[in-house]
Amino acid sequence: MTEQLQLENGLIRIADDVVAKIAGMAALETPGIAAMSGGLSEGWAKRLSGKNVQKGVTVEVGQLEAAIDLRIIVLYETPIHEVCRMLQQNVREAVESMTGLKIVEVNVKVEGVAFKDDEM
Repeated sequence: MTEQLQLENGLIRIADDVVAKIAGMAALETPGIAAMSGGLSEGWAKRLSGKNVQKGVTVEVGQLEAAIDLRIIVLYETPIHEVCRMLQQNVREAVESMTGLKIVEVNVKVEGVAFKDDEM
């Protein structure tokens, strides 16, 4: 599904993948986030559909609103609840400012903890 905004000069469509890319980049810029988590189901979705699924990001885009699900790995010794709140805020601000969509929710699932020395 693609986002459609009716304007005086025509229609604007924002693809789900674009919203996912913006959300993923904003997430990785958030302090305390070690990486995004792809998970097993995402790997299967990539293989079966052939689509370029954004690692750790799932979006549902409507006509004027979007919902975002993030799967993350946090750095060890960071306060997880604080990192997640900052993550939600950063992703919401980035997507809303770049697309004009209203973000109704940013759901975060912490799937792991990584040490600074760990390779992702």
